[in-house]
Amino acid sequence: MKKLLFVLFLFTVQFVAQGQSLSDIQNIKVDNLSDAQIEQLIKRAEASGMNEQQMLNMAAERGMPAGEIAKLRQRINSLRSGGASLQQQQGSGRADQLRQVQGFGTQEDIFDSLRKSDPYYDLSPTQKKIFGYKLFHNRNLTFNPSLNVPTPQGYTVGAGDQLLIDVYGASQQSYDVTVNPDGRIFIPNVGPIQVGGATIASATSRIRTALTRIYSGLGSSNPSTFLDVRLGNIRTVSISLVGELVRPGTYTLPSFASPFNALFAAGGPNENGSFRHIQVYRDSKLLTEIDVYEFLVKGDFTSPITLRDNDVIIVPPVRSRVEIQGPVRREGLFEIKPGETVDQLINFAGGFSSQAYRERLTVTRKTGTELRVEDVDAGNFQAFYPKDGDVVRVGEILDRFQNRVQVTGALMRPGVFALTPGMGIRDLVEKADGLREDAFLNRATLYRTRGDFSLEIVPVDIKAIINGEAEDIVLRREDVLNVPSIYDLREEYYVKISGEVNNPGAFAFGENMTVADLVLKAGGFKESATASQIEIARRVKNDISGKLAEIIRIDIDKDLRISGEGKDLVLKPFDHVIVRRSPGFQREKMVRVEGEVFFPGEYAIANANERISDLLNRAGGLNQFAYAKGATLIRRNEFYSAPSENERKAQTLTEVKNNAIKDTKNDTEAEKILLSRIDKKINEKGGDQANKRGGLISDDFRKETIEEITEQGLNEQVNIRTQEMVGIDLLAILTNPGGRNDLILQEGDVLSIPKELQTVRMRGEVLYPNTARFRENATFKSYISKAGGFTEKSRRGRSYVVYANGDVKRTTKFLFINNYPAIEPGAEIIVPAKPEREPLSAQAWIGLATSMATLALLINNLTR
Repeated sequence: MKKLLFVLFLFTVQFVAQGQSLSDIQNIKVDNLSDAQIEQLIKRAEASGMNEQQMLNMAAERGMPAGEIAKLRQRINSLRSGGASLQQQQGSGRADQLRQVQGFGTQEDIFDSLRKSDPYYDLSPTQKKIFGYKLFHNRNLTFNPSLNVPTPQGYTVGAGDQLLIDVYGASQQSYDVTVNPDGRIFIPNVGPIQVGGATIASATSRIRTALTRIYSGLGSSNPSTFLDVRLGNIRTVSISLVGELVRPGTYTLPSFASPFNALFAAGGPNENGSFRHIQVYRDSKLLTEIDVYEFLVKGDFTSPITLRDNDVIIVPPVRSRVEIQGPVRREGLFEIKPGETVDQLINFAGGFSSQAYRERLTVTRKTGTELRVEDVDAGNFQAFYPKDGDVVRVGEILDRFQNRVQVTGALMRPGVFALTPGMGIRDLVEKADGLREDAFLNRATLYRTRGDFSLEIVPVDIKAIINGEAEDIVLRREDVLNVPSIYDLREEYYVKISGEVNNPGAFAFGENMTVADLVLKAGGFKESATASQIEIARRVKNDISGKLAEIIRIDIDKDLRISGEGKDLVLKPFDHVIVRRSPGFQREKMVRVEGEVFFPGEYAIANANERISDLLNRAGGLNQFAYAKGATLIRRNEFYSAPSENERKAQTLTEVKNNAIKDTKNDTEAEKILLSRIDKKINEKGGDQANKRGGLISDDFRKETIEEITEQGLNEQVNIRTQEMVGIDLLAILTNPGGRNDLILQEGDVLSIPKELQTVRMRGEVLYPNTARFRENATFKSYISKAGGFTEKSRRGRSYVVYANGDVKRTTKFLFINNYPAIEPGAEIIVPAKPEREPLSAQAWIGLATSMATLALLINNLTR
């Protein structure tokens, strides 16, 4: 029994899984499929190049029962509408129920996994050119009929329609009846009533007559009972669409459907289909002919007919199609009826664009044996009849001006102007509102285009023409008058200031400008500036003696008062003012002491020659826990990028601002001005040496050299430290202050004095790197033994010891005997690894053997 249940379970799983396979679509049971499985089925069909209708047709061809096909169609339509299921809709109240139709849904493809931003991405270039073709392929456009409209009184009732009959007034009753295939409805206590083929108005009259038997108030001259007949769910009709369609076939549509609805369901006409002669047949007779262009051009969407069961729509091949090219609103292929002219073709194309030449069209026509060109003037647009295969080309206007002249340069309103007959240079200048004050009046230039498109330059005495002293020049089309400015004919004047000012740089030159004016423009002197020895470097002109610059020295105080001979000195263009730093100005430089001293912390260097011993004295000396032999000096190297002077100032002012905001109690005007002034100072960029980071320029060159050597040697990025340990002998410094071991301090130095150290560290190629207790008289090898000994990769002869103060000693050799360094407290033993060697290749071994054999033969010959 268990085996039987297991087999049944496997069969069920396999059967449900087949719901997503197109190869076994005939075995699908729609009731066993979830919505996700149906969605996956649609995606598989799309991947195979099929739409839903083609998938359903394939299922029918492979033997899928008609009932399952109907269920699958219903499930797909339900998913598309995004609404409730049919059962849920039927369970709702009749008063709120919207009109439904079985077997019909929207055509929006919500499962299209290939959807792109271009709604017509799946159309070929030819299809996109056919006017009207995109109409039936626009995913954002639907021609589905509106089902929930008031009941039309002219609607013809047929089998399958649901009629909702309400009796109200003196009597209250509701009937929900469906028209049977014989065209009748059945009302209890009344019997059958024939309504098939009648309009809603006629059916209402028949139903009223029948109900009068039981509701006498309906038929009296003064009725007390009233009747209302409405359509509920409407029936579907089967329409056949044949001919040149994208998806010809038989479609089930609601009875409200028009021919447009049917065409949209079938994908519209294909490339060879006609858009203007679509025929609708009913009972084997031509009912009407539809012209899609009426909707596209005039917006006429109303259709005089609604489709009935077994109607046939035929899309014949296109009869006459022409192409229009060039600057029209929409280029493409257009279908032309007999009797339509080029003027109507242009109307279909949306009219001419602004770039079109409208006086003449060129038509390329096929005569049956060869091509022929026809010229159509604007007066014959309504008399020229296009033929099938014609290509109508619209020309473009010329990219040139009929009456353009231009004026550029020193005028009030330079630009482009219209050329009028007899117009001269004086008239053109007046149109430009006259010359500017900086205009160069001695000469202007008129650029003239000759008949052969070569350029001619005509010199113009603009001053004489404006004053009437010379004959005016009559302008021609495309003339360009250029009146230069006096500043266009000379180098732009400027002056420079550098050195100890707040905003060094170049500034525009002004007449009668003095050094004080330039200093004021540069934001004033810095605190470090000297009031004397200000130099002005002035360009030398017409001097062939070899002199490069004229140097002028002046004295100016902090109040910008110039004294001495330079009192009346006025700057000239291109002067360079240099403000020196005062020799007595020094910015504070900080060092730090840490560790076992009485007063650790930061100290300012008092003198340029202050040494380590002086710093120790200021720090109170060593305490009783200090280990002098382990003292280390940490010093910045050339890779340390110290902040620039401007960055130091900005950082300090930021702290001032934050503290000012914190301490502000009253929002006074003085406080606002202070904060505004600080913000302005913080944002000043400055220049010159104030923006230079780091130390001396020589340090920069040294840094670049080291980096270049490192990169050439290692070919990789190396992390270079910005601080280094300097080995010092603190005992010797304390014994002999000021001696050669007593180093002069530099900014940023850190003197670190540890406590007494009692350990020794072993690192590198030892078996067990660790830290051991320091022992008096213990040798190098005894500490290596504490770490388990050397490894096989260890390079014993290159071992070295780093002492606590930063000194380093390496292992030396004497007659192949390693002489290892002595060990002190806090020392660190480093054992490097042997470099990896690549093994010899087979070719190398063969070469070596050949060389050895050759050497042996040579020795043998020499011994003989």
